[in-house]
Amino acid sequence: MDAKHSSSPDNPAARLLAWYDRHARELPWRSRPGEVPDPYRVWLSEVMLQQTTVAAVTPRFTAWVARWPDVASLAAASDEDIMAAWAGLGYYARARNLVKAARAVVAEHGGRFPQTEAGLHALPGLGAYTAAAVAAIAFGERAVVVDANVERVVARLFAITIPLPAARPAIREATDRITPDARAGDFAQAMMDLGSSVCTVKKPQCLLCPIAVDCRVRAEGIAETLPAKAPKKARPYRHGTVFWIEHEGRVWLVRRPDKGMLGGMRALPTGPWVDERPGLADAPGQGPWTMLNETVVHGFTHFELELALARTDGEPDDSSGGEWWPIADLGTAGLPTLFARAADLLKRV
Repeated sequence: MDAKHSSSPDNPAARLLAWYDRHARELPWRSRPGEVPDPYRVWLSEVMLQQTTVAAVTPRFTAWVARWPDVASLAAASDEDIMAAWAGLGYYARARNLVKAARAVVAEHGGRFPQTEAGLHALPGLGAYTAAAVAAIAFGERAVVVDANVERVVARLFAITIPLPAARPAIREATDRITPDARAGDFAQAMMDLGSSVCTVKKPQCLLCPIAVDCRVRAEGIAETLPAKAPKKARPYRHGTVFWIEHEGRVWLVRRPDKGMLGGMRALPTGPWVDERPGLADAPGQGPWTMLNETVVHGFTHFELELALARTDGEPDDSSGGEWWPIADLGTAGLPTLFARAADLLKRV
């Protein structure tokens, strides 16, 4: 065994794994000791957890696997049902890639996930992190798994003071040095648990840390300053108008284009999202339109969006690109958070 990747007493991996054996979180996608991990559940959880918290994902994951318990059932599901079930989790390209990957596993791999990092990386939507995580956790392959929690732990452990994102190559190289050949999946999950519960963003509990003896910043008392981050650039601000057309207890919904923001999701119609307030530009009906005094503001990764709210009673100009939905059952439409918030304001008027 390569000494660099061993879990000898000189490597923090041994201490971390011993801690993990006692303190591992019980999560619905994790296998218990002695159980064989389910690659489908590991993959699904990793996709859901991107940019989302464990607390938010846990009930959604449980409901999802109750409906689609394996990759074959997910591959057979309709795009509409999948997008609706994903509503509220954000970053909707993940859901589109989720079903693409499921169908690829069924069509190209006989319903079995590839067992190597490279094979997993070739599936739609499985980036470097997800492929490494599934390879390590589900199949026991030695892979270097670095999420936000691991970044924080390793930046502090090795005193990597370069600001993110420039620090990522150094963090990955350092993580590689301490990732053991055996139990790489448990090591990855142990690092995640350590970052979540002990080596936290604020007030890290260094006295409880199983690898505190290895930590280069502990003695200096600067753990909270790492990982350093480059100053954030101000996000541009855009404006739009969301339109509510009501008729006989129903509201007009459209399907957003597959490509672009919130692609493939049911939504209320909107006009353009532009630098200046567009008013009633591209309104989907003749009106007359009533403008509400309230607006909805939503932050996307690269810009902030403020939507004015307009409503009318009647019919859309073009009835071929949408559907009427009962207002009383609007919660079942799977609207993205942005449109669900707008709908809550518009339906009260």
